Amino acid sequence: MPEGDVLRLTAERLTAALRGLPLVRAELRWPSAGAANLTGATALETSAYGKHLLTRLDDGRTLHTHLRMDGYWRVHRTGSREATARHPAVRAVLATDAWTAIGWHLGMLDLVRTHDEGRVLNGLGPDVLGDDFPTTGLADGVVRLAREADRPLCAALLDQRTVAGLGTIWMAESLFARRLWPWQAAGTLPDGERAVLLRTARRLMERSVAVGRARGLGAVELHVHGRAGRPCHRCGTPISVGTANEKPYERPVYWCPTCQAGPAQGRTQDQAQRSV
Repeated sequence: MPEGDVLRLTAERLTAALRGLPLVRAELRWPSAGAANLTGATALETSAYGKHLLTRLDDGRTLHTHLRMDGYWRVHRTGSREATARHPAVRAVLATDAWTAIGWHLGMLDLVRTHDEGRVLNGLGPDVLGDDFPTTGLADGVVRLAREADRPLCAALLDQRTVAGLGTIWMAESLFARRLWPWQAAGTLPDGERAVLLRTARRLMERSVAVGRARGLGAVELHVHGRAGRPCHRCGTPISVGTANEKPYERPVYWCPTCQAGPAQGRTQDQAQRSV
């Protein structure tokens, strides 16, 4: 599933393509929104909150989309062959005279009044990449993480009600950076270390956004995620992969058994880990 860094870059791309010009074509291929008419409205901006996108219009409405596992937006020159968007997997088309933005395989789509945006974001934790995260968001995230006292850190960080924007990549990379065993109970960390962990997640994701802008997300270096069986960049131990959450919501957790060593007893069976 795309994470907060991908959503931030997507929001920037949509804003650059659509902002300030009236929509000459607008198609919402979604049962609950298909009858809506957005043609003539002007896009003010697209912002990201966690894994959600909010495209705000000058008529007081906001298009809310979520990519889920497979969704993405692409921008093409209006009038080009790619901009025709005839494929059945297309869920949204927003076009100005210059650019056409196409939402593929979107997992959620809502059209709401802008002042009701909070309704679609209700229950989410603070956005790790939000402008206010270093101030109010961080403190809120620390409190929310502390409430997950008995949950493994990996599961608590993946829960968007704790903090919004983290997925399997930056959960794993943040825990590796702090040398934390992914299945350590969140309640065993002191508040100071919880804060450092969340600041680390933000720093890594900010770096990903910066690299993505300059060279593309394929240039972002990962230390553990997706590297099962390959040597740890620190110690050379083969990276292992375990599991967060129970079926059917399980997610992979990549980690270094040496740099992130856990309790000597029961650390594999209890967390359904498997070494590769």
